Amino acid sequence: MSPTYDVIVIGLGGMGSAAAHHLSARGARVLGLEKFGPVHARGSSHGGSRVTRQSYFEDPAYVPLLLRSYELYERLERDTGRDIATLCGGVMVGRPDSRTVAGSLRSARQWDLPHELLDAHELRRRFPTLAPREDEVALYEARAGFVRPENTVAAHLQLAGQQGADLHFEEPMTRWEPCGDGVRVHTAEDAYTAGQLVICPGAWAPRLLTDLGVPFTIERQIMYWFQPSGGVGPFLPEHHPIYVWEDAQGVQVYGFPAIDGPELGAKVAFFRKGTVCTPETIDRTVHDHEIAAMAGHMSRQIPLLPGRFLKASTCMYSNTPDEHFVITRHPAHPESVTVACGFSGHGFKFVPVVGEIVADLALQGRTHHPIELFDPSRLAGAPA
Repeated sequence: MSPTYDVIVIGLGGMGSAAAHHLSARGARVLGLEKFGPVHARGSSHGGSRVTRQSYFEDPAYVPLLLRSYELYERLERDTGRDIATLCGGVMVGRPDSRTVAGSLRSARQWDLPHELLDAHELRRRFPTLAPREDEVALYEARAGFVRPENTVAAHLQLAGQQGADLHFEEPMTRWEPCGDGVRVHTAEDAYTAGQLVICPGAWAPRLLTDLGVPFTIERQIMYWFQPSGGVGPFLPEHHPIYVWEDAQGVQVYGFPAIDGPELGAKVAFFRKGTVCTPETIDRTVHDHEIAAMAGHMSRQIPLLPGRFLKASTCMYSNTPDEHFVITRHPAHPESVTVACGFSGHGFKFVPVVGEIVADLALQGRTHHPIELFDPSRLAGAPA
């Protein structure tokens, strides 16, 4: 007969791996079930790097969670010895009234975050790789940088395993049902019972959480790597920041220094310029016209960067209508089910603190972290 667990975690990507770690660290008997292998590249937790920043243009309400996430990333590095976070500095670039600049400034001022405002001349002087227009400015944040998603997931899985969690890969959940005071989860291999269920489904949210009432949209996104003209020297982290750059039409791109050696170039991507898909129908091929569009856009902002195309990779955003997260006790099963989903393309920097929040909700039914913004009831009746 299968053992009974305190908590079953569905999905062991970014959020699920962190949840498994935080739950098992508190002494819970944890089972983690993952559709694919460990640290896979089929969802949203891969690609070598993710931007992290604190002057958060999406909403100042995120800042306390970011401050805690930074603390937990540092702890994760100490506990595992893995390379997780690098704070190389970052710039949020655009016109002064753009969401990217004005929103970042609002958060920085509200939470008294260290920052500088740079005009176009100063931005070019400080970072010669960048070519802003005269009407563009930047908010510079020294504590911005990047985190490594694969290392983060691997570190959380490592700790969860060391703390006694049972982690089952290539064993997707087929269905679950209430069972007494808890839940029963079925897979093709077995059926498992637990007092609590945590669902971190990523791009599979529309299928696994149909009763949540949230109109999720899954988008195919592309990450590109280019070899800069003249080599990566000016793009090394000591010279070149991470950036989010919004043009006059509101199109945002984000990018990184050259962080993986001279042959792997620098990574860049459009932010929220994807195509609707499902995990089953996503086109994993990156086409020539897509590469040309990315290179053409970057040539106006970072002229050396398009250089030579190296490679590209796809991932998926799991969007809510307002692009804010969903982290909650399931409204239909508030005593036994916790969900964390809809991270809308900006969730990875929150992975450690989401794991902590999910553990709070599953084991205590509440959290001291401010998550009111993530209540799905706000989306009742919202169009996709």
